[in-house]
Amino acid sequence: MQSQVLYREDFEKNKGKAFHVVTDTPELQRIKKSQDQISNIKYHEEFEKRKMGGEAPQQPSNPSPGAYQPPAASQNFNYEPAPEPVRQAAAAPPPSAGKRYRAVYDYAAADEDEVSFMDGDVIVDVQQIDEGWMYGRVERTGQQGMLPANYVEAI
Repeated sequence: MQSQVLYREDFEKNKGKAFHVVTDTPELQRIKKSQDQISNIKYHEEFEKRKMGGEAPQQPSNPSPGAYQPPAASQNFNYEPAPEPVRQAAAAPPPSAGKRYRAVYDYAAADEDEVSFMDGDVIVDVQQIDEGWMYGRVERTGQQGMLPANYVEAI
């Protein structure tokens, strides 16, 4: 009962005052930053998808809304599907000439364009994409893809 009284007393005393955030550890800050970056990327992907979908030409409205009429064969909206990107096999990667980084944490790819690696792996041919993401090849596996910048350090 005494603890409830103290809790209530403390609550009433601090009511209306600013909320104090517990200090984050560097690890929690890195995780939050990584999650924010992933969220931002997902947002922009969805935005681009909606933008592409919204720019498609619209069918002219039919004067008789009750009857379905297929589009005429002569209509051509010049739609050409984008070619699928060609993925290279991981056989005998060429010697690296780009920047080299070492993984400081394990990372499991969250998307098909990302690459997984383990703590201590060397990532070669690294190119900076933006503040939070890089593109490179894991030397141990030969796989290449995007990787979070805060999981590696320059060597």
